[in-house]
Amino acid sequence: MPRGGKQASVQHPTGFGSGRLLVVAFEGWNDAGEAASGAARLLVDRLGLVEIAAVDPELYYDYQFNRPNVVVGDDGVRQLEWPGAALLGPGEIPPDGPDRVTGPGADSLHVILGAEPARSWKSFAAELVDAALTADVDAIVLLGAMLADAPHTRPLAVFASSDNAEVRDSLGVERSSYEGPVGILSVIADQAERVGIPTVSLWASVPHYVHNAPSPKAVLALLAKLEEFTGLSIPRGSLETEAQAWEAGVDALASDDEEMAGYIAQLEQARDAADAPEASGEAIAKEFERYLRRRGDGRADGRGDSRGGDEPWRPPTAG
Repeated sequence: MPRGGKQASVQHPTGFGSGRLLVVAFEGWNDAGEAASGAARLLVDRLGLVEIAAVDPELYYDYQFNRPNVVVGDDGVRQLEWPGAALLGPGEIPPDGPDRVTGPGADSLHVILGAEPARSWKSFAAELVDAALTADVDAIVLLGAMLADAPHTRPLAVFASSDNAEVRDSLGVERSSYEGPVGILSVIADQAERVGIPTVSLWASVPHYVHNAPSPKAVLALLAKLEEFTGLSIPRGSLETEAQAWEAGVDALASDDEEMAGYIAQLEQARDAADAPEASGEAIAKEFERYLRRRGDGRADGRGDSRGGDEPWRPPTAG
């Protein structure tokens, strides 16, 4: 049932939600090139968000899959950091200066950030959505990133979708027709919609042949789409320079590999033939569905491929 007997509403295509906005991103399956988590971390840093609720990692994580890390704190003492997920919200004193996020709802923006859980997904999603309800969140943007047949030399497309009819009408986005295995983002979206919080999902296309992460160009693509839908203004900092260096690095690799260079040229031709804005609609939706089907068929490793960390580039005949 919706909170208080009323449905949260979307008022304007450039101002998603009528109040507090929640941005959600998870490391792992949903996070090719660390693009989604990278965009969320930038928001956390720029807004000075602090933890207001967190899950108990003992309930949801397999430590042989997501191992704890030893880190050295500011006081020089080594300590353990456990995998988990948390809801972060505004601190007592919001940061100021040229790097601060501004725009509608910037001062009340919340972020959920963490690692995809290994078990008890229903309880995990319910716990985080309950925390969002307690924080009086009015709308949710879920960030994801997928490995796709996208040339690194072109703008990286972002596919937007929603199962909420009002959101689709207001933002002009599509309803995904995909059927098959999903990640934790879909579970959280389903749970949020059931309790009356409207959601929209943004998925960036990350070139599958680039096996090094992070991918700053994909982070930029997600931030640009988030600005488009919310009216926020998000300073990029050094991301533009990092994206240029990332692209130049891939160019250098391709210049030493004739087969790779030829494959990239094929992708460029296909992208230019489709071209924007049409390329960001049906064509990207189909690529998104192909990506999920590849994952569901077990043709990609969940840990390496989702982060863009250890899958080499492959020619189109490799499937």
